[in-house]
Amino acid sequence: MLNVIALAVLPALILLFYTYQQDKMQRESAKMIVKGFLYGCLSVFCSFLISVPSMGLGLFPSEIHSVGDAFRQAFFGAAIPEETAKLFCLWLFLRNNRYFDERMDGIVYAVCVGMGFAAFENIEYLFAAGTDWVTTGIGRSLTAIPGHFGFAVLMGYYFSLNRFDRYRAPGAALKMWLYPVLAHGIYDTVAMMSEVSPQLSGAITIAILLFCFQMIKWAKQSMRNHLVADASDASTGSGIDEQ
Repeated sequence: MLNVIALAVLPALILLFYTYQQDKMQRESAKMIVKGFLYGCLSVFCSFLISVPSMGLGLFPSEIHSVGDAFRQAFFGAAIPEETAKLFCLWLFLRNNRYFDERMDGIVYAVCVGMGFAAFENIEYLFAAGTDWVTTGIGRSLTAIPGHFGFAVLMGYYFSLNRFDRYRAPGAALKMWLYPVLAHGIYDTVAMMSEVSPQLSGAITIAILLFCFQMIKWAKQSMRNHLVADASDASTGSGIDEQ
């Protein structure tokens, strides 16, 4: 049991630690990192409050037989409920957080929430895989976990823009929800296509890996952008447009 949990959680912790290390100016406390991670675990249950009624309303099917089914399940069964729940828990965590005082902090805390969600979800998947838990764990460490990492950086990037650069980035309030939903929905739609066309599973796997690679590449650039902006404000003493 401990081996399963370790394999499920370790990839998320590695990406969380990587993000924490990138915060060069003023790193967040271990207490706040753990708290954010636990909020991410809570977001799993919050997502059920959206996905279960959505299924009851017929917004997505329980089984996938067509491209349309894959799209509906990807967006209404996963992307919208999960990213909405993560954003709500991130907002809940940061609404009165006095340590959220730099742009990079938004990415750090969003990754805490995203990796908390990913780790909890991964535990569920690995236990459900039975004797194939090692193969499932390795596969998800290369795809689903980096995917959630990319979605979290997207959310945190625009969450910070909305907090600190609202006048210069008026669409950030929508983008911090919309862009993670779109990225997540596209990822899951492609992944679920293997159930529609099993003969394309190899090509689908390659497409997912390339997608995750691009998401991580964008995530690194986003961190650099916020770090440069934070350093510029600190050096000039100009402050930020916090509302």
